[in-house]
Amino acid sequence: MDVDPRHYDNIAVNDGDIQNIVLSYLVHNCYKETAESFTTCTGLKHHTDYLVDMAKRKRIYDFAVEGNALKAIELTEEVAPGLLEKIEDLHFDLLSLHFVELVCSRKCTEALEFAQVKLAPFGKLHKYVEKLEDFMALLAYEEPEKSPMFHLLSVDYRQRVAESLNRAILAHGNLPSYTAMERLIKQVTVVRQSLSQELGKDGFQSFSLRDFLKS
Repeated sequence: MDVDPRHYDNIAVNDGDIQNIVLSYLVHNCYKETAESFTTCTGLKHHTDYLVDMAKRKRIYDFAVEGNALKAIELTEEVAPGLLEKIEDLHFDLLSLHFVELVCSRKCTEALEFAQVKLAPFGKLHKYVEKLEDFMALLAYEEPEKSPMFHLLSVDYRQRVAESLNRAILAHGNLPSYTAMERLIKQVTVVRQSLSQELGKDGFQSFSLRDFLKS
């Protein structure tokens, strides 16, 4: 079910609002140079702290994606002291990235020692037991990338952890943890789904964001 374009064709959208949505995306994803150029071209005002914060968050994000989790942890403690103590799940994920890097480097003895010192304490909580078992199972394979847990070695996994860390740092600094664009899309999707359900109860066709963006 789609909305007649005549219902919104005459609704004016403020250019400043659109520009702020774009800037929010650039700041969130640490596109520092692009954000600087964008603010210069549009005349948008921005806080200098945002640019400094972006540079630091970008380094942390890159370290996490590259697998240099210990450096990411070190810089996180500088930028957001106490954050990882507060969010144990995130701390565990970062430590697990380092463990994986040791395994991939075939430093199995060092990986085992690291797990015993840094990861084992998390085993006191039931929610970490299965995760610990999956990571420790990697040691049993000569080629861990061919194991059933191969996804733990993937770039996608590191990117998910890095993105979670980025959102957490933003929230710690009292900044939105999601971009304005993401929040707007989520809100539009919920509203459209609700309207579709309410107006098309008999022949309900669920709203598809992907199809809407193609239209």
